[in-house]
Amino acid sequence: MSYLVLARKYRPRDFTEMVGQDHVVQALSNALGTQRLHHAYLFTGTRGVGKTTVSRILAKSLNCQGPDGQGGITASPCGICQACSDIDAGRFIDYTELDAASNRGVDEVQALLEQAVYKPVQGRFKVFMIDEVHMLTGHAFNAMLKTLEEPPEYLKFVLATTDPQKVPVTVLSRCLQFNLRPMAPETIGEHLHKVLQTENVPADSQSLRLLARAARGSMRDALSLTDQAIAFGAGRLDEALVRQMLGSVDRSYVFRLLEALALSDGRTVFDTCEALRLNGLSAASTLEEMSAVLQRMAVIQAVPGAVAFDETDPEAADTTRLAALMPADETQLLYSICLHGRADLGLAPDEYAALTMVLLRLLAFKPGRAQSGVAEKKKPEKSGA
Repeated sequence: MSYLVLARKYRPRDFTEMVGQDHVVQALSNALGTQRLHHAYLFTGTRGVGKTTVSRILAKSLNCQGPDGQGGITASPCGICQACSDIDAGRFIDYTELDAASNRGVDEVQALLEQAVYKPVQGRFKVFMIDEVHMLTGHAFNAMLKTLEEPPEYLKFVLATTDPQKVPVTVLSRCLQFNLRPMAPETIGEHLHKVLQTENVPADSQSLRLLARAARGSMRDALSLTDQAIAFGAGRLDEALVRQMLGSVDRSYVFRLLEALALSDGRTVFDTCEALRLNGLSAASTLEEMSAVLQRMAVIQAVPGAVAFDETDPEAADTTRLAALMPADETQLLYSICLHGRADLGLAPDEYAALTMVLLRLLAFKPGRAQSGVAEKKKPEKSGA
């Protein structure tokens, strides 16, 4: 039997399994519970946050027949009736998914709308789901406007897009819009922990933190990276192996660089950059990791006690120590230099030389050094008389 990837195996089957989208779940659950159903929904958000998943759950909620075949519209689809099982399997005749990225012309949209005149065959509602709707041509949008505004009572539209700015305002005004938000790394990490427990895959907390950060708010990306990490680690997740797979820079280098910069130790800065080059670690990843640590340091310096000290996080103690060691103005300056320095990496012939220059730039423009330099210039020279 072929292996089913984690992103598909653990795709939510009902609203209770949705992670990180409570605002959407609450609105849809209340609408289903009170039978106040709109005829068109637009789900927006970055990749892998659950737009297609919410569409399928909504279709099941509208067409669920209950275990005994007597059920009605519900916010908690049973998952075992004919309609629910067919929608999960992708063979429900009254649920149609159209990929607008490859079916973007007016002919494809008209072919879909021609089905709107026929009542549902099996279910209670027909549901037309158009994914990446912003890819439709202008003529295709115009062709669907009238049906989208006044569809038959048995027809529901569900639109999904990663770029709502490209959807015409005439379409937006006919839909209820829900923005699915990128998920916090902590939320992703907790979900990965539950998934790996179910899969009986051993994993340490630091490797989960790395995967959650690398996913950048996308649960699907996190599960795909976890699949890759399990294969890379031969059935286990270890911090060193996950760092190697992701190409992430070990934060021990980051803390070493920040401490050297705080102490104006140019030799250590240069030697650490050379170590990064010899180990083949990414210069861009180094600046990205430094920016993340500096952001936490700035928060600790500006609002003491705002960030709870996490004893399970081995990096928390080093971050707090460096926040006390480096002045707040230097932290802000270095954060800005690291943030904008990533653009310089592609301009230099050698990215490690560019990284060294980015870091040495702070030593050249340290606030204290700049002030002392100005003072020396203004100091009057002694007369020889």
